[in-house]
Amino acid sequence: MRDESFQFLQALVAAPSPSGYEQPAQRVFRDYIATFAQVTTDVLGNVTGFVAGAHSELPTVMLIGHSDEIGFQVKYIDDNGFLYFGAIGGVDPHLTPGKRVKIHTRTGALTGVIGKKPIHLMLEEERKTVVKLDAQYIDIGAGSKLEAQQHVRVGDPVTFAVELQRLLGDRVTSRGFDDKAGSFVVAEVLRLVAAAPEKPPVNLYGVSSVQEEVGLRGGTTSSYSIKPDVGICVEVDFCTDQPDVEKKHNGEVGLGKGPIVPRGANINPALFELLAATAEQEKIPLQFTGIPRASGTDANVMQISRGGVATALVKVPLRYMHTPVEVISLADLESCAQLIVAALYRIKGRETFIPC
Repeated sequence: MRDESFQFLQALVAAPSPSGYEQPAQRVFRDYIATFAQVTTDVLGNVTGFVAGAHSELPTVMLIGHSDEIGFQVKYIDDNGFLYFGAIGGVDPHLTPGKRVKIHTRTGALTGVIGKKPIHLMLEEERKTVVKLDAQYIDIGAGSKLEAQQHVRVGDPVTFAVELQRLLGDRVTSRGFDDKAGSFVVAEVLRLVAAAPEKPPVNLYGVSSVQEEVGLRGGTTSSYSIKPDVGICVEVDFCTDQPDVEKKHNGEVGLGKGPIVPRGANINPALFELLAATAEQEKIPLQFTGIPRASGTDANVMQISRGGVATALVKVPLRYMHTPVEVISLADLESCAQLIVAALYRIKGRETFIPC
């Protein structure tokens, strides 16, 4: 991966962006694409880059990846200055106790820790149970409610205090790859198409959407506004090559083995075949999964926007989803962008995606 792209990825995942509080990450995305795309931001916070094709009558293609991550929100400050919180998105209460966090306040990020009763003081039955999130608390070192309130307001967002780090080879770990990996791929596709010597046979919109984790909201509004003929959602998907995951759930999916392209009711069959054929012709490794029902991604709402959109998913293999130690392969990110770019240049017209 080129240095500038890696630096963008680092900055994107470092920027806090729990659902409803995505502005820091969206600023990073907007600044990166502003040098090669026309950029707009809507009232919900979706950031869109546009790269024009040869003329305005070409099919409109929309790429989307959501910038929001799971996190927490401060809900109550007790008399001793401890912060009680609720989850933003799907947070596993098993993994939160004993973690360092950042509370994102008016004056900047404040470090805290999610407290945990020492094992020495726990009863036998307590050791076997999970403490519910609404009983967990954050310690910022305050001695009283008044002192805590001088720094923190109810409603402040909270994220795990981890950022991107390299593992062996091309593998990296961070919080927030779900789905900043998707936003990253969208930005890279815009960059590659804008730099290509030949204009694409489509008018291309790339969206970094908001509030996916709490109801696919940014995907709904941006699809309605852009009115695409074709939509590709870039998401992450569960790897099944770790010891404790059952392959029967999601198929055989491995890290570093290329993009995942699902099939199912949420996927336009002609667009699926275009992606599969493109990967074969370009010698891009590809993995397949089946999604018998709705996919639970922005592809859901994009597909049924207005009169319907020919929709597909291109997914980045991911280990440990919705934890602070998500793991991806940089090669998979690059392959996702290469696949989408190559497929864009093979699009012939709107009518080719009508199932027959």
